[in-house]
Amino acid sequence: MRISELEGRRVALWGYGREGRAALAALRWRLPRQPLTLFCGRDEAGEALALDDPALTIDTQVSAEKLAAFEFVIKSPGISPYTSPAADAAMLGARFIGGTALWFGEHGADARAICVTGTKGKSTTTAMVAHLLRAGGHRTALAGNIGLPLLELLDPVPPPEYWAIELSSYQTGDALTPEVAVVLNLFPEHLDWHGTEQRYIDDKLALVTRARPKHVVLNATDPRLAHLSLPGAQVHWFNTPTGWHLREQVIYRGGEVVLNTRHLPLPGRHNRINLCAALAAIEAMGLDAVALAPQAASFVPLPHRLQSLGARGGIEYVNDSISTTPYASLAAMDCFKGRPVAILVGGYDRGLDWGVFADRIAHDPPRMVVTLGQNGPRIAERLRPLANNGRFQVAEAQELDEAVELARRALDHQGVLLLSPGAPSFPRYRDYAERGRHFAQVCGFDPDAICAIPGLGIH
Repeated sequence: MRISELEGRRVALWGYGREGRAALAALRWRLPRQPLTLFCGRDEAGEALALDDPALTIDTQVSAEKLAAFEFVIKSPGISPYTSPAADAAMLGARFIGGTALWFGEHGADARAICVTGTKGKSTTTAMVAHLLRAGGHRTALAGNIGLPLLELLDPVPPPEYWAIELSSYQTGDALTPEVAVVLNLFPEHLDWHGTEQRYIDDKLALVTRARPKHVVLNATDPRLAHLSLPGAQVHWFNTPTGWHLREQVIYRGGEVVLNTRHLPLPGRHNRINLCAALAAIEAMGLDAVALAPQAASFVPLPHRLQSLGARGGIEYVNDSISTTPYASLAAMDCFKGRPVAILVGGYDRGLDWGVFADRIAHDPPRMVVTLGQNGPRIAERLRPLANNGRFQVAEAQELDEAVELARRALDHQGVLLLSPGAPSFPRYRDYAERGRHFAQVCGFDPDAICAIPGLGIH
């Protein structure tokens, strides 16, 4: 849908975070006198009122009946369509659209876009795509779920040559005909938003099953992806001996040696596989990915993703606050094999099964696991029977500073103190970035020096 099609219609916006603000600004840019209603929280209403927009009505009480009074509701991605009042409003006839859908309605036909999704690794992979394209001299936009809403780049002048776009599972259904769509992996996540694991998978895969991309890049080792049938799209596999893949620490394109990754600024095997995905996507776009691969040496890792803050008193402090699944926590620990590790886990309880984490801990334990947050007691209860043999310690903490102190004592001036929670940050923190900043502060580092995502926007 194009924004011009909303002219003269009954339109509401729901949510006034960054995506909501971008949607309102975009509508005002294209439809300056269009009457609009904004549904937002009381804490956001003051900011909206300060706009002094005579055609904007602000309502802090949302209901299904109110939403159904509009022909279109532009919904912020964090609001689930599967729960009340959104689900009830849809039954009453409300039609929801997102900012991502509006952007694709404006640009989908002509933007050369690489869209990346996956449970883990999508931000790093998207950023690597943008970095490699720029290193090759191509003006490229880096936007989407990574931290810059697409609607903030509605009418760039001059337009970029390529778009590197990260999409969350909340947004994948809004994409339309990207040139290249990448799916990295699928693990259960965001079940509170999607309702069920199958719905999460279906929503995630909408990027390749409904968006009608020309080229699809898939991880050959993910069992759910390996069995996909995508008629009409050209499928490019990575993480397979016939495609871009990692063997030991060397990246291959089929049987061709391309790049030794030993000295790349990419912690963990999973990030080197993400690089394979980025190279496969660039090649699917029709560019020489082999020639661009060495430029990965100058890639700047993103904050809060296995980010080494530095060492103090023999302990290296690592911020992996982006970790929101137990699988991510396990991948983080794999990066420090052979070193003493104290890991901090826990946060918002979405009911995910920590059995796989417990099984791995039983066979390859860290020095200590410190649990936090709503699901901290449940994780600790699962792990304590495994710790009875004394191979590792389990401790519970109420706050992050207590958890850090417990981990420091367990490490005794050597090893890695790793924040990799495997769970969302709320309600204690606004988001993973705020949690990572607090971790840095508690550990004695400057939080302002760790938080910027390099390369956002058009360069």
